[in-house]
Amino acid sequence: MGFMTTTLASTHPVETVHGHRVPTGLFIGGDWRTTDSTFTVLDPATTGHIADVSDAGAAEALAALDAAHAVRDEWRRVTPRARAGLFGEAYRLLRSRAEAFAAVMTAESGKPLAESRAEFNLSAEFFLWYTEQIAHLHGTYAPASHGGYRVVTTHQPVGPALLITPWNFPMLMIARKAGAALAAGCPVIVKSAKETPLTCALFVETLREAGFPAGVVNLVHTTSSSAVSAALMADPRLRKISFTGSTGVGSTLLAQAAPGILNASMELGGDGPFIVLEDADVELAAKQAVVCKFRNAGQACVAANRIIVHRAVAEEFTKRFVALTEQLRVGNGFDDGVDVGPIISARQLDGVSELVDTLRGLDSELLTGGNALPGDGFFFAPTVFRVNGRPTELCSRELFAPVATIYQVESTSEAIEFANDTRYGLAAYVFTRDLSRAVAVGERLDFGMVGINRGIMADPAAAFGGVKASGLGREGGHDAIYDYLEPKYLALTVDEEAGLA
Repeated sequence: MGFMTTTLASTHPVETVHGHRVPTGLFIGGDWRTTDSTFTVLDPATTGHIADVSDAGAAEALAALDAAHAVRDEWRRVTPRARAGLFGEAYRLLRSRAEAFAAVMTAESGKPLAESRAEFNLSAEFFLWYTEQIAHLHGTYAPASHGGYRVVTTHQPVGPALLITPWNFPMLMIARKAGAALAAGCPVIVKSAKETPLTCALFVETLREAGFPAGVVNLVHTTSSSAVSAALMADPRLRKISFTGSTGVGSTLLAQAAPGILNASMELGGDGPFIVLEDADVELAAKQAVVCKFRNAGQACVAANRIIVHRAVAEEFTKRFVALTEQLRVGNGFDDGVDVGPIISARQLDGVSELVDTLRGLDSELLTGGNALPGDGFFFAPTVFRVNGRPTELCSRELFAPVATIYQVESTSEAIEFANDTRYGLAAYVFTRDLSRAVAVGERLDFGMVGINRGIMADPAAAFGGVKASGLGREGGHDAIYDYLEPKYLALTVDEEAGLA
């Protein structure tokens, strides 16, 4: 193979974050590089300085594509066992650095340390899942309809892939995307979120140390996301984009992908209906709703967005849900016993305050919270509103905040109708003791995923993704790697009488 090995240069730029050394440069063609311009990563819990990170422009992004394109043929020809061996070593190194990843995630994203550890564990399991799938990518063999030849279908890597990761789950998103792409044989250019670049850097450095060849994995950080993405997507050498983020940005990227007919996977916004039917286990539903709503301070695309409760249990559920919400402890994610960390930025915090002001102006009742918290950091109290009717200002709007809205319905059919009355279709949740009813309701919900009597459902073996304005494609499960592969049909002429005499 024509691969170069990579070694860590003595000038390698690093920053120490909570006792752990993290690269702060760009990783291109097997080398960590610096740029003349940098940007600052802030701790959202203290607003303090964490690190200064190299700031890429279009030129650096295209250099990363140069590197990925140069090794595309060599990487696709690496045998499944050899590729799986690299994955196995990377998984071993990842596991050995669990606390480093958790600390870096908590520092730059603000999420409680327990959540960061849980995210790391899930991310590592995704990477292990892809490791195990590499040797099990199969094609088909069949006779032609009228004989005379054989229909052989195989799969080949789509080519260099741009992976755009969000700030809310910085480890999970890069492990899930890069794991699938690299397992399929695609070299990658990762564009990190400017709020959380350090987790991505630590992940890429781990792959480098595991022996992934130069050019196969590239990483750029930037404050000019639109310019970087546009430059890459206008280049015909790029053959795949995978993006997780808002529906608005996803729509723009799809428009940019159209001229080059670029293969695109999109995991976009959500408007998760959380349905509690009259026969539900109310205690279980309330506990799961708190997790589903307030995990990562509500900053999740699969969060409970509209809590839709049957009138028969509405009062009981609401009382218990509010009580559990008021027990949540807000604070710095490194402090013991903290359940909810800060909002990611001052701009995002302003958006939460504006959302609450909107709710106050509607036919609604504030049950708890409703205010930013004093002191350093971007903290907002976990908030619950009871909402009457179906105000257009809220329906089909992703809250993305530690703000819960509870609605009341009179019947199961009304709950389904209300749940489906949205442009989004990512995740929905149903709570009922009747399994047949759960299946019947779940099948009628226009969402890519439905959690039944549970508020968390991400799993390496599951196909994660949505319908409608929530995206295209799936991450996880058997589908994930095939999102980075194209079927190839070989028509094989066969003399069916040859050698039979």
